[in-house]
Amino acid sequence: MQQALIIIPTLNEVENIHAIINAVFTINANYHILIVDDNSTDGTIKAIQQLQHTNSNLYLEIRTQNRGLGKAYIHGFLWALKKDYEYILEMDADFSHNPKDIPRLINACEQGADLAIGSRYINNKINVINWDFKRLILSYTASKYVKFVTGIPVFDTTAGFICYKKRVLESIDFSNIRFTGYAFQIEMKFKAWLRNFSIQEVAIIFTDRTKGTSKLDSSIISEAIFGVIKMKFKGLTKK
Repeated sequence: MQQALIIIPTLNEVENIHAIINAVFTINANYHILIVDDNSTDGTIKAIQQLQHTNSNLYLEIRTQNRGLGKAYIHGFLWALKKDYEYILEMDADFSHNPKDIPRLINACEQGADLAIGSRYINNKINVINWDFKRLILSYTASKYVKFVTGIPVFDTTAGFICYKKRVLESIDFSNIRFTGYAFQIEMKFKAWLRNFSIQEVAIIFTDRTKGTSKLDSSIISEAIFGVIKMKFKGLTKK
């Protein structure tokens, strides 16, 4: 059984990919990294392939259809389960998630959590750097909204820096995942919560990207807002 796999989805991240891979391996050379790339056209794929020559723990999966964040992570999850990893992590390629926090998330799962969330908003304290006020309020309000509507006991419901124990992902039928964008992160937390898995939030400092372009747009945000309502009325939340 392998121990820890960090899944990093990419779409045109050539400005960040070399540095983020090196940063993760600097933390622990025994970690494994899976890059799930949505057919980047800016040289990201070539950069990863070059790094594979000197990093045997670096893997690459290229997707050419059904692109999107949720689809990329599901692809990575299924790959990880086939390889029998015990701890499976999500993180962004743009350094908004600090690789130095990876051991803290894994440690939370080693100490008993089934799902450890790198949280920006624990106990209503905001730990975000370099976001404009509008985006900060949107993200913070969205997490508060999800918690209010569903009752899920998580402060940062839209967080994307997560460590799963294998058994959590094994319990989920990914063919029934309804959302592929921003709401994907919410739905995954719901499904873990509905199955009574232990969820722990670990305080992190989230820093907005300094290189490359954000993939967040209004359609992704709308999916999150209206998706939560659909979850509520379709009985996806606890009674």
